[in-house]
Amino acid sequence: MRLLAIDTAAGLCAACVFDSEAQAELGRTVLELGKGHAEHVMAVIDGALGEAGLGYDALEAIAVSVGPGSFTGVRVGVAAARGLALALGIPAIGVSTLEGLAAEARAAFPGTPVLVVLGQRPEHLFAAAYDAGGGVLLEPVSLPVAALAEWAAKERPLLCGSAARLVAEAAGEDLKTGPAAATADIATYAGLAAAKGPGPEKPKPLYLRAPEAAPQRNFALPRKGD
Repeated sequence: MRLLAIDTAAGLCAACVFDSEAQAELGRTVLELGKGHAEHVMAVIDGALGEAGLGYDALEAIAVSVGPGSFTGVRVGVAAARGLALALGIPAIGVSTLEGLAAEARAAFPGTPVLVVLGQRPEHLFAAAYDAGGGVLLEPVSLPVAALAEWAAKERPLLCGSAARLVAEAAGEDLKTGPAAATADIATYAGLAAAKGPGPEKPKPLYLRAPEAAPQRNFALPRKGD
């Protein structure tokens, strides 16, 4: 199966074309943006296809990172993936950033359970834990650093992700830490999506806590006719 993988969940705007039968990447384009994914995502996709020497008609599936990550970035990637899948008549497959980072940590540290922790605010970190074989130990959740530190001190997993050091310091334990990235390599998402295969549901953003924005309640314009 030839699939296109897209990741706009963090600072990168990345895409690659992946052949699941050969387990080989055919082409990629990666930009370090921070913001502005919507303006660049289609050019990045075209760049990956161009490097692979393929057109959209050669694709059999679309993979996308569904977060947690940047609220806007995740929505850009998921919208692009679902739009392309609909236009091409092929499935779209979602993979979380937590799954991607855990897979890379397990590859680097075989036989070790992994706790992936993302985020910048100690009161609202995003996390999930997996055993050495990829089985789920802790479902994706938003928890404060103190709760995650308590869990890590008890279970003693490898810590990885952008907030790994924060949890390790809060635990006050000699815990191992791995890669501290906010997202995985684009080929990791492609490989995980190929192994997972199409599911019954379309990809959707993985939001682990409610958005902070809310409609104003103290001010409203009168409706015509009132």
